Amino acid sequence: MKKYSRLLACVMAGLLFLSPSPALIVSGAAETAQAPAASDKKAPTADAATETTYKVSSGDTLWKIADKFYGDGEKWKVIYEANKDKLSSPGTIVPGQELVIPASGGSSPDKSSKAKSKDKAKNSSKDKAKDSSKDKAKDSSKDKAKDSSKDKVKDSSKDKAKDSSKDKAKDSSKDKAKDSSTETTEDNSKDISNENSTAGSTENSEKSPDASSDESGMAPMTEFWTEGSRPAQELRDYVAKVTDPADEANFIPEKDRIAVFDMDGTLVCETYYTYYDTMMFIEYCLHDHPERVSDELKEVAAAIKPGYVADEALARNFAKAYAGMTVEEFRDYIVEFGQKKTASFNNMRYIDNFYLPMVELVKYLYDNGFTIYVISGTERTTTRAIVANSPISDYVTPNHVIGTDFEIKVKGHETESSNMNFKYVNGDELVLTGGFIQKDLNANKTIYIEREIGQRPVLAFGNSGSDTSMMNYTIDSRNKYPAQAYMVVADDSVREWGKQDWAEKSAEYESMGYIPVSMKDDFAQIYPEDVTKAEEQYVPAQTQEQEQEDEDLAPAA
Repeated sequence: MKKYSRLLACVMAGLLFLSPSPALIVSGAAETAQAPAASDKKAPTADAATETTYKVSSGDTLWKIADKFYGDGEKWKVIYEANKDKLSSPGTIVPGQELVIPASGGSSPDKSSKAKSKDKAKNSSKDKAKDSSKDKAKDSSKDKAKDSSKDKVKDSSKDKAKDSSKDKAKDSSKDKAKDSSTETTEDNSKDISNENSTAGSTENSEKSPDASSDESGMAPMTEFWTEGSRPAQELRDYVAKVTDPADEANFIPEKDRIAVFDMDGTLVCETYYTYYDTMMFIEYCLHDHPERVSDELKEVAAAIKPGYVADEALARNFAKAYAGMTVEEFRDYIVEFGQKKTASFNNMRYIDNFYLPMVELVKYLYDNGFTIYVISGTERTTTRAIVANSPISDYVTPNHVIGTDFEIKVKGHETESSNMNFKYVNGDELVLTGGFIQKDLNANKTIYIEREIGQRPVLAFGNSGSDTSMMNYTIDSRNKYPAQAYMVVADDSVREWGKQDWAEKSAEYESMGYIPVSMKDDFAQIYPEDVTKAEEQYVPAQTQEQEQEDEDLAPAA
């Protein structure tokens, strides 16, 4: 009898193993998250003839679920389409929610056509709501800009940030840690107890009431952000929670409030056909110092056109162009280049291309005890010089700037294979050798964060696929603190050169667990009032010889 009982138990176990649907449903959230084998991303259900269900676990996104079941996160839309009756948007899934997982990463024609008709209805109502909220936001932001920005912003964001914040930031914020430690941790600075964390944070919130209002009593992030902006409100809500010592579930000690920002396209204008460092390379090779570079580099600079790829190959050419310059000479040239005006905007120098809403956001976080890091694909010395001469210079120190690395050595030892072969002595110069070390994009951003910060951020801000590793590292389910990631979408073609489709990009980002930011709808004002978009976005680069030929051919006055 025992023999038959064991046999029956084995048969039942085999049936349960072969039946994916009940196993996934019964096992609960923690087990279902592990149902697809780590070594084979395709879950058993992906190849099944029938659909199955999945219970959402903490940290899940549609992208992650699609990756589990189909081995391809891009197929998140299949799951979204099949669950539109219970999901208002791709980012609204919650732990414990049961989702239908279509078989084989596809849906039947009936479901597909239903989803399309649902989409049409949804999109038309969304468009209506969007148009009305857009008009509201536009009217509100126009009035706001006219009433308050005329006087405040005309002097540019740089003057505004530096004049209104510099003294305050330097006198109070730079000494924040010192004041806090004097009052709460003088005798036991190494003992990070709950009591001391609470005391320090309470003091911080007293000093900076920005989590709920600024010194004038107004809500923060309302000068350059539109009224009713969803991402602005989500960030305000988040900051209010994590800076409140009474909120035990969400509170983050000040030492762990790390926020990381990409630079190009997130903090500054990227939608002109080149980045700051690319335009600087073009100017250096073709106009400012053609005598210092090879004909090959001049050809590379002249060939850069809209749609070019800012990849590692181009960065290696940048490194070659500045070979032989000392770090100080290189930094001086970066600042000098920043004074030039871009052809894609009227009244804009390259150094002035910071987005005012993002400057306001950085200051808000800084005032609430966050340490700000800029993590860029642009070379490190270049990024440091840009930040040091920008409206965020009071909130980001040079040691909080991480970027692509060019090789630097002690002058006179450029060709030696190891820096261990010589020593720096008084009066030595550090020079760029023309060598290239590493491009700070994609997974390298994550590795640089670990190497140079040594802890997970709790906030991340980016604007493109090359930032997603940094975003995913921040919102990873293993982060011990509440974390958020925001993606700026360049969808404003009136005040900016943005061409991204909001509906497509926002849905993609929400599916990955990010909060999308629309430049068109969330930014009440992008640049100072006197900065406007030019007639043409792209003006072809010319060499000095071509310019001279044009002058010679021009008719006499």
